[in-house]
Amino acid sequence: MEAVNLKKKQCKIVVAVDESAESMYALSWCLSNLISQATINTLVLLYVKPPPPVYSSLDVAGYIFSGDMIRALEAYGNDLVNSVMGRAEDICGKFSSNIKVDRIVGSGDARNVICNIVDKIKADTLVMGSHGYGFFKRAILGSVSDHCAKHVKCPVVIVKHPEKI
Repeated sequence: MEAVNLKKKQCKIVVAVDESAESMYALSWCLSNLISQATINTLVLLYVKPPPPVYSSLDVAGYIFSGDMIRALEAYGNDLVNSVMGRAEDICGKFSSNIKVDRIVGSGDARNVICNIVDKIKADTLVMGSHGYGFFKRAILGSVSDHCAKHVKCPVVIVKHPEKI
């Protein structure tokens, strides 16, 4: 008779979050549909800040950027990260306590940062919200979720907000 392996499988799910209602809905959907009591779940909240601007002493219009202005912009960026992560953690708190939640904050082009981090940490699944852009807007702006679906090594779940369907 074979011994039964009672060890729970570990599952690492990355959810890309941003300021949008779509990403928070994707997080809620993930917690409702992908988290299993039969696994040890690690949920990674991934936020990508835009790349820091390169400042010269003069901007295009000839205005001088002071150190205070640069520090204010950096503080605003940090406040935004804390706000988004706080909202995401509040959503997580409403679900099972069988979830370990990690935070990762990257900086740069969201498409590349998300793909690199997901592959680096060997995620089992990537979950992303869809902003529901039409063909032309997606063609001009590009779609982060489309790019990630084509380039990461794990399955990608793109969640549409019900109001955008």
